[in-house]
Amino acid sequence: MEQIIDHAANGHGPSPSLIKDLLVFLIATGILVPAMRWLKVPTVIAFMLAGIALGPFALGLLARDYPVLEFFSISSPEAAMPFAELGVLFLLFLLGVEFSFERLWALRRVVLGAGGTQVMVSAALIAGAGIGFGLELPVAMIVGFALALSSTAIVMQVLIEGKRAAKPVGRATLGVLLFQDIMVAPILIFAGFAAMKAEANMAGVLMDALFRGLIAIGVIFLIGRFALGRVFRLAAASGGRDFLMALTLLTVVGAAAITYSAGLSLALGAFLAGLLVGETEFKHQTEVDLEPFKGLLLGLFFMTVGMSLNLPSIEDNIVWILGALAALIAGKFLIAYAACRFFAGKHPLSLEAAMLLAPAGEFAFVILTAAQTSGVVNVETATFAGAVAGLSMMTTPLLGQLARRLAAPKVAVNEELPPQMEARDLSDHVILAGYGRVGQSVARLLAQEEAAILALDREPDKIRLARNAGLHAYVGDAARAEFLSAASIERAAMMIITVDDAARAEAMVACALSIRPDLTIIARAHDGEHMVRLTSAGAGHVVPEAIESGLQMVQIALEVFGYDTETVRDRIAQARDEEYRKA
Repeated sequence: MEQIIDHAANGHGPSPSLIKDLLVFLIATGILVPAMRWLKVPTVIAFMLAGIALGPFALGLLARDYPVLEFFSISSPEAAMPFAELGVLFLLFLLGVEFSFERLWALRRVVLGAGGTQVMVSAALIAGAGIGFGLELPVAMIVGFALALSSTAIVMQVLIEGKRAAKPVGRATLGVLLFQDIMVAPILIFAGFAAMKAEANMAGVLMDALFRGLIAIGVIFLIGRFALGRVFRLAAASGGRDFLMALTLLTVVGAAAITYSAGLSLALGAFLAGLLVGETEFKHQTEVDLEPFKGLLLGLFFMTVGMSLNLPSIEDNIVWILGALAALIAGKFLIAYAACRFFAGKHPLSLEAAMLLAPAGEFAFVILTAAQTSGVVNVETATFAGAVAGLSMMTTPLLGQLARRLAAPKVAVNEELPPQMEARDLSDHVILAGYGRVGQSVARLLAQEEAAILALDREPDKIRLARNAGLHAYVGDAARAEFLSAASIERAAMMIITVDDAARAEAMVACALSIRPDLTIIARAHDGEHMVRLTSAGAGHVVPEAIESGLQMVQIALEVFGYDTETVRDRIAQARDEEYRKA
């Protein structure tokens, strides 16, 4: 260890402070946050509280007088920001994977109507309040726009934890958040013009930004439609999960880079990439692969938000900050409720969505930092608005819980946002593990009886055949709990296992029953010995392939010898019983 640190000190590796910060973050993630979760503190708030405690304005500040505390605080929060932003990108990407272009088009009224109303009216009222307290018009408008936006990362994480992201309230809330993400570029452009303090053709610049944004979205769409699926299938055929992981990361970061270069937000590019991957058979594979990274990096993001809160400044202006915080949440709640009620749905949906959208978001720090750097907003105003934004973000999970309780007695389905039939929406369906020759025969016969089938197979070519046959089908391993959960095994009528790998078949039976002990499982076995092992694993019905093949050949032989049909059936039935008893 000493050699590593000495080596780093000589400029040939990570600095000791970076290694120490990494250890502090892992301690927070592995010990502090789980301890707070045990105390029923919401995950998002737990990470933010850890960030406050370990950041430069708490233990970091005390470390000046007590140097030993330096080992328990994070010295360079800014070094973690690139990794924290990756967490937000993964979150938006996975949300896109769960959506589809049809769903997004169905949300156009929510995106433009509810989103536009919420942002513009909220920004106008906040700016009016700022003018009333002595801010100049450009400064008040920048602060208004900064605080009008909400936190995509926190809001969607709260909805995901509550299993509500795919419900009407989740889709309506995401629609408003998408409009907010689109508005980030024009707001930053406006902040740049405010810094110029001169007449300029702002309309021309905004049109140029819109044009570049449309080109970026078009490029992402073309790549996704005509190249993405082919490249994913090539990676799967060439190297399996390692290459698929690399390609998934390239897709997320590449799409984000394209939108960012056009002046749009990184998050919007990641969301569009998710939409495109969600149209392929690799949908669930990417979800399972990215989920662990998303959780860890999002935790880092929430910690950086906590670290950004300037506690001494908040203490000096605590009364004014709390007053502004209460006014911000109340005002944005009323505006968001009215916008969602008119454009998105009924009272319960609008109530919950408005509660989640009422706090400010992470883009407030981006806008305020840019405006402060350009000299439009002074340090005091930026610090005050940043403190209000950060504290309001911490209230989001609590407001979400309150909204669910208030809306629960009157929950109603929003008819304007019909659910799309996805794997998570299926019920009483058959999970078909393996789409080889046997699986294809089973699927064809069940489909003739109009059974709902969801096929899982690790080979992309087989899944493409299943999709061409009109089935729900995804690349995935049915021996892994993540894929079975994504296939809605909790609501499945049965599971049919047709793979020819004996060990994998047993693993699939054990995994399925660990999630759903009462599930009916029909499995294919090679021989009598394999039949015994599958039965011991818990499969309710096992069909030994060798025995059935032999019985079918005997049946044909007897018919050729001239035995009548009824006699052949009786002999075969008797032989089948005897063979199964031996097995």
